[in-house]
Amino acid sequence: METKKYSSYAEIDLDLKIIQIERQIYYKKILKSVDDTKEGILPSKTITLVSNLYEKVFSGTYGTIIKTIIPIVINWYLNRKRGN
Repeated sequence: METKKYSSYAEIDLDLKIIQIERQIYYKKILKSVDDTKEGILPSKTITLVSNLYEKVFSGTYGTIIKTIIPIVINWYLNRKRGN
């Protein structure tokens, strides 16, 4: 990298302003990247998806039937005879 030669203080100030703005841009990019990573890691989207699925499956007549059958199946599984 070559050393830049300046002929006035105005050129130096201009380059310093450009560097400062570039630094701010890179800082904002890093912050956005960190926020995107946080959103990807947090389970909030997964929880929302599961709750929406639960509402769809367990609503209406079909949901009532499933809610009735699940305890029966659990009781049968827990009370079944073990062995041959």
